[in-house]
Amino acid sequence: MAIRLYRAYSPGTRSKSVSYFDDLSKVKPQKALTYGKKACGGRNNRGIITVKGRGGGHKRKYRIIDFNRKSIIEAKVATIEYDPNRNARIALLQYRDGSKKYIICPRSLKVGMDIYSGTNVPIEVGNAMPLESIPLGSIIHNVELTLGKGGQIARAAGTYAQIIAKEGDFVTLKLPSNEVRLVNKKCYATLGQVGNVDSINITLGKAGRSRWLGKKPKVRGVVKNPIDHPHGGGEGRSPIGRARPVNPWGKPALGIKTRKPTKASSKYILRSRR
Repeated sequence: MAIRLYRAYSPGTRSKSVSYFDDLSKVKPQKALTYGKKACGGRNNRGIITVKGRGGGHKRKYRIIDFNRKSIIEAKVATIEYDPNRNARIALLQYRDGSKKYIICPRSLKVGMDIYSGTNVPIEVGNAMPLESIPLGSIIHNVELTLGKGGQIARAAGTYAQIIAKEGDFVTLKLPSNEVRLVNKKCYATLGQVGNVDSINITLGKAGRSRWLGKKPKVRGVVKNPIDHPHGGGEGRSPIGRARPVNPWGKPALGIKTRKPTKASSKYILRSRR
């Protein structure tokens, strides 16, 4: 995937960059695999804002993605499409029995390629299989963390995990966050790296593009009044007046670990991401 840069025709195009979409199929999404999703604007069922900075944005339909990949029928890549709900591309698979499903599109996957799922399938990009069947050092994505739940790890554009060891009933993975973790060897994963690698290099260029994505402006706590934020108040530009930064509710922020120390799955983490 390439990135298109603009000349400074206006302040909005001075630093703007967008993706080239020439690798996508010019088709509409499958109606049976989409549904309307009403935006909540960061509000809960009582209308109270629980997540700040969300709201507005363009209308979008959610694409139903198959994260399980348990179907053992051979499939052909019919189309590669844009998904407004994620930064990765999605691929439409046409199975031999006539069914269709969307998957996360890995890098170098092309329209017309055949892909498989199962225990005894070729070691090729796009094929899904248990971790015990994948060679050491392989790059994988869409990794199951809980057996049978579907892929949860390495699903964003350009991400991947790597198999670094196998021992007993577990496989040691290096995750995109640099965390080293044990995962059940029966869990499924898909070979290859997630596509749209240059997504991280895209610059929005103007505030309007953030609003199209449903992102509202964020106001710093230090410029608010003391009643609105613990950092607020003071004459002119003043410091936060505390030893450490806190969130609007007085809890420690910026660098404080929030993971529960006694979490049951901590025993499977060999090296923390920090």
